[in-house]
Amino acid sequence: MSNRTTPRRRRAALTAGVVALAAALGGVAMSTTASAAGSTLGDAAAESGRYFGTAIAGYKLSDSVYETIANREFSMITAENEMKIDATEPQQGQFSFSAGDQIADWAAQNGKQVRGHTLAWHSQQPSWMQNMEGSALRQAMLDHVTQVATHYRGQIYAWDVVNEAFADGGTGARRDSNLQRTGDDWIEAAFRAARAADPGAKLCYNDYNIDNWSWAKTQAAYDMVADFKARGVPIDCVGLQSHFNSGSPYPANYRTTLESFAALGVDVQITELDIEGSGQQQADTYRQVVEDCLAVSRCNGITVWGVRDSDSWRSSGTPLLFDGNGNKKEAYYATLDALNGGSTPDPTDEPTGDPTGDPTTPPASGDCTAELTVVNSWNGGFQGEVTVTAGDPLSGWTTSFTLPGATISQLWNGSYTSSGGTETVSNLSWNGNLGSGQSTTYGFVANGTAPGSTTVTCA
Repeated sequence: MSNRTTPRRRRAALTAGVVALAAALGGVAMSTTASAAGSTLGDAAAESGRYFGTAIAGYKLSDSVYETIANREFSMITAENEMKIDATEPQQGQFSFSAGDQIADWAAQNGKQVRGHTLAWHSQQPSWMQNMEGSALRQAMLDHVTQVATHYRGQIYAWDVVNEAFADGGTGARRDSNLQRTGDDWIEAAFRAARAADPGAKLCYNDYNIDNWSWAKTQAAYDMVADFKARGVPIDCVGLQSHFNSGSPYPANYRTTLESFAALGVDVQITELDIEGSGQQQADTYRQVVEDCLAVSRCNGITVWGVRDSDSWRSSGTPLLFDGNGNKKEAYYATLDALNGGSTPDPTDEPTGDPTGDPTTPPASGDCTAELTVVNSWNGGFQGEVTVTAGDPLSGWTTSFTLPGATISQLWNGSYTSSGGTETVSNLSWNGNLGSGQSTTYGFVANGTAPGSTTVTCA
């Protein structure tokens, strides 16, 4: 899926080394850059023979904070958009792999594996494919699957061969798409083509809203997988995207869903996890999802759909494990603790405000300091960020400042009041506890003129 926004191959010796490492570890490669077993998401997952991954965008790898977190924490990488149909075959028969190769090369250089996403999908088709139908479209789809899977042969741990083929709602019907109109067997045909092109990759069916076992869409996907297994159609895994929010919350029968698909003889992978919310509630849901996966032997990996909240396709819902400044959230510690079976050290033992791992210098004096940065401005408004840094350990903080000629219209990651020209922002439940030298950030949008400089007091 499912971001809704719109070097050539690795050297053979390097590819062989990664494949050998994967085989030695039962198909799950551990990060070679982690500092200690269980101290990162990828290493903690590897302790139980699983992977923990993230989706990345190639253009963001130049962001040092983003790249550092991705490299340090995750053992599996999914290309957010770079291996989709419109990216890899922008003109019929003319393939472009440079963007996808950037992701694959970065993963190989850093000792990680790659999930391929995605070979056949009704969305993000290039215009030439959107305008095709019938037998011509069927052949074009098969050619695309064959060419892309062949190009990455031996480099991909698992392919999302077909993505989102079932309709939402209570009917359990197939989605009406140009691919579906080529005939009901189009999914089977795509899987057979993928197996022929890359026999070593796991082949997955991937979809959203198949998390709740009682839903018709879940049952329809289950019936298809059962049919494929009975008839010998090559399918190795099912991907549950698991985008959870108030409209599609984590279901109490989630573990039943994982167990039921696994009982068909396929692996189950959580492929695009994000959970909108904040604080303890979000942390508890992440913990529950991880514990559900760990309870099912064939649930062999989890991928979150993005690195930081600001990188998410649903950034306003702050659904990921790191905030926009790269700080570890409560949800991160809950996830790591669950992966470690409840034995993670207290999070106050390490700073979260410095994702590069370099020591953060505490303020010279006082309980905390705060600094306002204008990160963007336009005619009539601007966006600001305030970084709060603890001197002594804090169990809560409050900042105050003035914005002459401007008024705040939206604020996130803080509790906000305005009185007599003074803007006062306090912590929320999840970002008030800071160890010595730790930092957290909140942001806001204001109408008016951006200040040249502003003093922010912190207590």
